Amino acid sequence: MTYVRKEVIGDQTLYLGDCLQVMPALGEVDAVVTDPPYGMSFQSNHRAVSHRNIANDGSTELLSWACRIKPDHSAYVWMRWDNLADVPMPRSLITWVKNNHSMGDLEHEHGRKTEVCGFYKGPNHFFPQKRPCDVITAPRTGNEHHPTEKPVTLMHQVVAWTAGVVVDPFMGSGTTLVACAKMGRKGIGIELDPEYFDIACERVRDAYRQPDMFVTAPTPAPKQETFL
Repeated sequence: MTYVRKEVIGDQTLYLGDCLQVMPALGEVDAVVTDPPYGMSFQSNHRAVSHRNIANDGSTELLSWACRIKPDHSAYVWMRWDNLADVPMPRSLITWVKNNHSMGDLEHEHGRKTEVCGFYKGPNHFFPQKRPCDVITAPRTGNEHHPTEKPVTLMHQVVAWTAGVVVDPFMGSGTTLVACAKMGRKGIGIELDPEYFDIACERVRDAYRQPDMFVTAPTPAPKQETFL
């Protein structure tokens, strides 16, 4: 068995387990949208809700692994700007502009109002709508569910650039799958931590209980045409 537990909620499939074991069992995937640990050893201290340390966040090995997944359509992998030395060079670097900045080094570093995401194209990549720019504006969350939680509005925009089934090997509290559920897209999430897995399941259920009135139409999985 490659996973501890599996939950199917609507069009979303959630696995509790190690993504290094679950991903090979999935075979070829259409698209990847993920926010892996990337060596920042994050620990929540200055928040109303304190979170545990992020598993495997002491090195960039899993980030590098995530950037080397070969989906058919595309991969979008969140990272720090200085992780570019640790990963294959992306085709584009997407910049998320936040509504306020994070702490960082208050004396010797500019206040950070951005995070970046590497874009890797697959062999059958195409832009489902018009060609997007490389900047997204979205407000930060209060990190209620996870210490590095991304806003659903942010992940909604990223998922819209993909086609087919979206896979998130580092699901965390499930934001990628929440976005998929609200957009009518199929998603697969994998999470190692049982507590975050349970949070993700509940958030996905809530997303189906409260669907958006206006959602992006599902994009079919990419298919290669045969010319005779």
